[in-house]
Amino acid sequence: MAIDIKETFQVAAPIDAVWRFVLDPDKVAACMPGAELEKIVDERTFLGSIKIKVGAITTGYKGRVRFTEVDEAGYRVQMLAEGRETGGGTARAAMSSSLRSLPSGLTEVVTEASVDLTGRIMQVGRGMIQGVSHQLFQQFVRRTKERLEAPEGTLTVATPADQEPLRIVPLVMKTLWSAVVGFFRRLFRRGQR
Repeated sequence: MAIDIKETFQVAAPIDAVWRFVLDPDKVAACMPGAELEKIVDERTFLGSIKIKVGAITTGYKGRVRFTEVDEAGYRVQMLAEGRETGGGTARAAMSSSLRSLPSGLTEVVTEASVDLTGRIMQVGRGMIQGVSHQLFQQFVRRTKERLEAPEGTLTVATPADQEPLRIVPLVMKTLWSAVVGFFRRLFRRGQR
């Protein structure tokens, strides 16, 4: 099942600093919930893993991320990620990120991805996965902004808690709650017409 994701956020940091961050696999992996960088194969290929906890079951994906295009002048990068779940499922994603300087001095980051998943994770359904993906991206954005916007020398070292498996159930509950609230808002708006 293919899922398309598009997210945009702004960072209070110069575009060159954000660009260096985007190209640094150690820094990006440190901001990804449940992710761990295991090996840098070369300047464009990286091996890693991600742990996901669903209720009492913890599963993980091991795989490879490869930069397929790096446009230094245009501040755009494309990558391909492929992983295999320990239980047999697979994940494949084509992703692009582009940066743009804003007049306010902020940097805008636009990320688009097409993700194809198989295996146990698909039992929760497309809508739920898209909602959970959005919540995960928000965690990534928060951690990224903490690192890029922190005054130099004040950033704390990652704690073991940062390396815990990604807990899906709280994200699923938050996504479900958002869907229920949205449904009732739409329902009440219709009734007021």
